[in-house]
Order: sequence, then C-alpha cells, then structure tokens
Amino acid sequence: MIESPCVACCKLDSAKICIGCYRHISEIVDWNRRSEAELAAIMQQVAARKAQYQQHDLSQLTTSPITQAEWQAAKQARRQ
Repeated sequence: MIESPCVACCKLDSAKICIGCYRHISEIVDWNRRSEAELAAIMQQVAARKAQYQQHDLSQLTTSPITQAEWQAAKQARRQ
C-alpha cells in the first residue's frame, strides 16, 4: 500500500486543497480503502499540486482546518 502523504497539518485553502499534503479533501477521505491504482493517481496529482503551490507564498493563503461537516460531506460524496 502506498503511504499517505499526510504531515498532520490539515489546513484547507479555498479550493479545499490541504496545504500540508496537497490532497483535495475528497482524496483524503477513505485513503486506506482506495486501490493501489487510485492511490498512485492521487500521488501524481499531489506531486503536480505541490510543485504549483510551492511557486507561491503559502503564508498569504487563507486556510482553515478541516471541519467535521466537510469531512462527512466528502465521505458521503465518495460513497455515492
């Protein structure tokens, strides 16, 4: 199994991308339930996002912690 890129710094920007691991909230939920192919595809997206985000001053981004409501909504959307 591909290891989660989580760095325990869960802060979402306005696009719902975590600026700690560069995953979208929909990619964070159910990480351990995804196939290897899904995880590999997410990790490719993470690498691309990380490169894009690192070109900007992240301290200027407005971020917020993931709320339980956001987490539940993302989980529900994934399971539909």
